[in-house]
Amino acid sequence: MSDAFLNLLGLARRASRLSPGHDAALAAVLRRRARLILLTSDASERLVREFVRAGEERITILKLRYTMDEIYHAAGVRAAVLTIDDEGFARKLQELNNREETSL
Repeated sequence: MSDAFLNLLGLARRASRLSPGHDAALAAVLRRRARLILLTSDASERLVREFVRAGEERITILKLRYTMDEIYHAAGVRAAVLTIDDEGFARKLQELNNREETSL
C-alpha cells in the first residue's frame, strides 16, 4: 500500500482518532468530536444525505475515491462512513486528498 492517504488513515485508526461506521461516526458528529467526515465512493445516497444534514455545514465532508474494501485493507475497518476526530489528522488528510485530486 503506497498511497499516503490510506497510510495516514491507518495511522489515525491505530492512534484511536477514527470513528468508523454509522453509529460511531454519527455519535462523534453529534458530540462535536468529529473534525472531518469521510464517505467512501460506494456509500449510499441516503447515508450521504444523513451526514450532510448531521454535519450542518460546520464539518468538512470528503467523498473519497476509495471503496469500503480499500478502506478495510488500509485501516482494518469495513465502513462506508468514518470520522476523523483529531484536527491534525483531519488537516493532513484534506491536504493529501486535495493533492491527489489535482494530480489526477
